[in-house]
Amino acid sequence: MAARFRLMLAQLNPTVGAIAANCAQAFAAWEKAKASGADMVALTEMFVTGYQTQDMVLKPVFVAAAMDAVAALAARLIDGPAMGIGAPHSKDGKIYNAYYILQQGKIDAVILKHDLPNDGVFDEKRVFASAPPQGPYRVGPLRIGSPICEDAWHSEVCETLEESGAQILLVPNGSPYHRGKPAVRTHLMVSRVIETGLPLVYLNMIGGQDDQVFDGASFVLNPGGVLMAQLPQFEACFTEIEFVEGPNGWRAEPGPMALIPNSYEADYTAMVMSVRDYLGKTGFKKVLLGLSGGIDSAIVATIAADAIGPENVRCVMLPSRYTSQSSLEDAEAVANALGCRLDTVPINGAQEAVGAALGDLFAGTAPDVTEENIQSRLRGLLLMAMSNKFGEMLMTTGNKSEMAVGYCTIYGDMNGGYNPLKDLYKTRVFDTCRWRNANHRPWMLAPAGEMIPVRVIEKPPSAELRPDQRDDDSLPPYSVLDAILDGLVEREASVADLVAQGFDPATVKRVEHLLYISEYKRFQAAPGTRLTKKAFWMDRRYPIANRWRDQS
Repeated sequence: MAARFRLMLAQLNPTVGAIAANCAQAFAAWEKAKASGADMVALTEMFVTGYQTQDMVLKPVFVAAAMDAVAALAARLIDGPAMGIGAPHSKDGKIYNAYYILQQGKIDAVILKHDLPNDGVFDEKRVFASAPPQGPYRVGPLRIGSPICEDAWHSEVCETLEESGAQILLVPNGSPYHRGKPAVRTHLMVSRVIETGLPLVYLNMIGGQDDQVFDGASFVLNPGGVLMAQLPQFEACFTEIEFVEGPNGWRAEPGPMALIPNSYEADYTAMVMSVRDYLGKTGFKKVLLGLSGGIDSAIVATIAADAIGPENVRCVMLPSRYTSQSSLEDAEAVANALGCRLDTVPINGAQEAVGAALGDLFAGTAPDVTEENIQSRLRGLLLMAMSNKFGEMLMTTGNKSEMAVGYCTIYGDMNGGYNPLKDLYKTRVFDTCRWRNANHRPWMLAPAGEMIPVRVIEKPPSAELRPDQRDDDSLPPYSVLDAILDGLVEREASVADLVAQGFDPATVKRVEHLLYISEYKRFQAAPGTRLTKKAFWMDRRYPIANRWRDQS
């Protein structure tokens, strides 16, 4: 009879710093694997501490607590399957990103990460030491090699494992989402399979952690790059993969094949998951936001309602003398469709009081953006007061286009604890609203149907801070602005590159200028969902004081 090996994949959601709770999840997974007769249960990279820990791993007491927890967990795993689980490891005065193999009440092997990512949101070289490539470990009949995340994005570690006798590759990951990421992972892992001739298990965690969202989408490949199992994206799950030894070595048998959603659904799911987990992992149960009648606040309200339920979302309309009747009606329509509470707090009286307080100082000056920003800051003041009073986290509603060029008021509409639109350009906001209106999924807690009225999507965007104001009075049309920003931000294109593509030189230079002078605002902005490889924060780090401009 052919040798067999049953591996349970635990695609789960750890919380950074919640060592005891994460270990409890791991033990429950082990019990599930034991009951099913699995030979091993695998969890993800740095599962014991959650990921990313950033500088927390530089604190010796934190690393010691994690290692003690691993040892205590190992002591409980008797008469059952082996476990693979990620945690930090301290050795000879250095800290490593490690993968522990627990068997029969003890730590049987400790695999240390070799390739440390140092780009985008990662700066592991700052906190971890690199270890030499190691050989495989044995569980039952199998010799398993475990390149840890980045180790499998390059050939050296996997080739070393194959040469030293590994029969399958089990890759534990903490790989955050960006648009198109599943295809990138699959392409790279197929390369490792072709190079080594070994089956490969790619196991990724799920869950939101600050700006990052880990999207799961784990998968299994056989030699030749044949996809044998695809786990769902953004969903916690347990999946058993059966390996059978044949004349050509070990092979995975067919497993479940989940569909990977398109980019609009994936982005929306990431935003919902990031809001839900940011709130849950920081201790908030309810949110509030300013609902203006515009498209940005409408989709943020919908995201929040889908994440934590409409009953936990407070919408607040804060009209001024410039607020149109249609905006009042549109805000009410959105709140009613979602089933959220809607409060109205006019700012006219507060606006007049501030005007009177500053009247003598401002005498002889013409009204300008100063008075417009006072309105925005009054709204921010009132919303923060409600947040303090009711214990509801204020959500920010500015999109990436606005954040890029500073079309937002610091200490005003930028107030808040989290912004799901921070990495979503305005043109993408329109498309996302249309997608949500047309689609509903079981995990969405808000109702199905048209949550954002067509009138809200189609009307010209306006901040309504002066009579008949439109966004395109101050900015290029969003279709033009977003295309230029895609070049300057996403592709690091030069001014000359964009002019060669047909954009007006003066418009490109103006957008470039606004982008650079707004860095100080972004530095103080709320965290928000990372959707691209050039999200504002860890992915794109620019100096605030910057006199350079592209002269090409």
